[in-house]
Amino acid sequence: MLVDVRPLRVGEFRRLWAAGIVTGLGAQLTAIVVPLQLYGFTGSSAYVGLAGLVGFVPMAAAALWGGALADVRDRRLVLLATTAGIGLTSLMLWAQTWAHLRSVGLLLVLVGVQQALFGANSAVGRAVVPRLVAPELLPAANALQSMVVLSAGLAGPLLAGVLLPVVGSQVLYLADAVAVGATVWAVWRLPALPPTCGGGQRREVNIRQIAEGFRLVARHRVLSVVYLADFAALFLGLPTALFPQLASERFHASDIGVLYAALSAGGVLAGLLSGAFTRVGRHGIAVAVSVGVWGLAVAGFGLAGSLVVAAGWLALAGGALLVLGVFRRTVLQTAVPDGMRGRLQGIDTVVAAGGPRLGDLAHGTAGAALGPTWAVTGGGVLAAAAALALLLLFPGFRHHRAADAVPPASTRR
Repeated sequence: MLVDVRPLRVGEFRRLWAAGIVTGLGAQLTAIVVPLQLYGFTGSSAYVGLAGLVGFVPMAAAALWGGALADVRDRRLVLLATTAGIGLTSLMLWAQTWAHLRSVGLLLVLVGVQQALFGANSAVGRAVVPRLVAPELLPAANALQSMVVLSAGLAGPLLAGVLLPVVGSQVLYLADAVAVGATVWAVWRLPALPPTCGGGQRREVNIRQIAEGFRLVARHRVLSVVYLADFAALFLGLPTALFPQLASERFHASDIGVLYAALSAGGVLAGLLSGAFTRVGRHGIAVAVSVGVWGLAVAGFGLAGSLVVAAGWLALAGGALLVLGVFRRTVLQTAVPDGMRGRLQGIDTVVAAGGPRLGDLAHGTAGAALGPTWAVTGGGVLAAAAALALLLLFPGFRHHRAADAVPPASTRR
């Protein structure tokens, strides 16, 4: 029942995972400081919102390009370059603060560059994991990595809130740049991960190769349905855009932090109990059940009248979201040949980032028109209904098992 630590027996994965704890905390420091700095420069929340758009577009494009690059180049080298680039960008963010450059344009450019590097790095990193651990360990490996991300999302903002008044934004940017060094070291220690297709020869990335990833998704029904399930959960059922209104009208404005923390806390708790689900073989059903539980928990949150009950429903939703992420990534990593994994992970990065952003727009619009209760509860019910519909309409998805995985070309030593 407790956390499944079997992947940590693989030295390469263990180093990446441990370094990710340090780097994840550092990244959260920058994620807190950037919007505060933008608001301090302009006094306008519009620029804070603009930073999200400025970051998403290059991130999506770079994720697709980086995923394709991971399929034709040594993944270790691509991961090393993008990780070092993220650290260098954090160093440039520190430099502009140190030099007292109050330039909104420069700050937005640096945000766009860093998000582009993050998009490529995320796609490559997820394609690396199946080359390090055995297929039966992928659910556990994905659970461990998701737990690190959620833990950083929970602890990072608290740490930033404590440190920012004491040391200022300069030190936090510098701390992020230094923290990236841990992952650079872990990636440097990886073995070579050359491409397994094309005879291992160096090839160039082009639009046709990126398009091959989309064509594979269109042909492979299980992949398409997994993307649909994930998008339905994040688009229909992620109500974070309504947290400020709900906190102000139903609880207290200061309680908004509890709502955000409850989602992350539920995911961390599910990660600590990952032994209960990482050995599940019916991956298609696991994805659908996760979306269904997520939707019903969100619907319960929309009807909650007290903060304690609301936080409980959100914690359950956060746990379901972690399980969904674990099995979504596992299907995408195992249902295709190794030579296509990078491109699939690039598409996954775009879907995982685009769903919440479009969901914020949809929930904000629905909340203004119908009220937050109808928008949140209705979205949760629709997400659960979408999961049930996908199970009933697509037998291949319903019957997909871990045994259907394509064995990876392993480079473990």
